[in-house]
Amino acid sequence: MSSQITAEEIVTATLSHVPFDGWSASSISMGASDCGASEDELARLLPRGVTDAIETYAKMADEDMVSAFDALSDKPEKMHLKIRALILCRLEMAMPHKEAVSKTVAYLAQPSHAALASKLLYKTVDSMWRTAGDISTDASFYSKRATLAAVYSATLLAFLADDSGDLSKTEAFLDRRLKEVAAIPKITAPAKAVMAKTGAIASQIFEAAMSKSRPR
Repeated sequence: MSSQITAEEIVTATLSHVPFDGWSASSISMGASDCGASEDELARLLPRGVTDAIETYAKMADEDMVSAFDALSDKPEKMHLKIRALILCRLEMAMPHKEAVSKTVAYLAQPSHAALASKLLYKTVDSMWRTAGDISTDASFYSKRATLAAVYSATLLAFLADDSGDLSKTEAFLDRRLKEVAAIPKITAPAKAVMAKTGAIASQIFEAAMSKSRPR
């Protein structure tokens, strides 16, 4: 029955329309129609329209990433390899909806959507670190997430430009970025002081996006 329809079902149905109509009231309405939701139900489940739809989509993608990682038969032990696996899991799950991902990135890249983009990026990288087992609560909590946000964002763009038919080019790009990040612990003392300041800046950037999510 239509009363049992969820926001997740509407968003899933909407994904087939996003490549053609973008994230819009029109595409969401068509998605709702596809799964039998009335306009009243759509308004109740996604009251903020596109904003709620994209937040739901991002939440689903984060949850799918964690589930795919948990299902790995041979999980890596080292932290940086766990992060690598999580990023690849998320991108592998995105492969069937690559055009929708591209439209999502384009939507979030608009200056008026900067706050939403920052919020969703924070939630994704925070989920990655927590799933990987990070339990930091000091300034490194923020600097780790800022660093991963940069790596993941760049890798996502590489993924969208990857025409290999698989993730081979994206995987190579990610490995280069992770290699660069791995060199950070070897930097000199003066540079480490700069990194400490970067962590403080990252704290300010992500504080607004944290909402109820706090380091434990």
